[in-house]
Amino acid sequence: MAVHLIDPPGLPEIPIYKQVSVATGSKLVHVAGQVAWGGGDLATQVEESYLNVGTALAGVGATFADVVKLTMHVVDWKPELMPQVLDGIARASVKLGVTIEAPASLFGIVALDVPEHLVEIEATAVID
Repeated sequence: MAVHLIDPPGLPEIPIYKQVSVATGSKLVHVAGQVAWGGGDLATQVEESYLNVGTALAGVGATFADVVKLTMHVVDWKPELMPQVLDGIARASVKLGVTIEAPASLFGIVALDVPEHLVEIEATAVID
């Protein structure tokens, strides 16, 4: 399976993700929103949520190299929270031994399923 991540000319280069993914493969994988079941601050929950996405991907023979789109939902989002999000992504990347840079969207939301959950991360991947 191959996923090619690119920033087409004319679009900005964002340090934490690429603008476009082009995938070849035969199976589409949708990972349900993953949360941190242990609580913690936002950075810790982002880290644990990404680790849970990694576990879900591994369960079907995929890795972050197969991810074509990530979606993050953050409770009570404001731009001042971005350093915590970036810290959590960086810590998860180190633990997973990968660079997480698939196209991504971040949405601020009012609430998740329980008050303790601050973030939820969904992934879409393509595998052979």
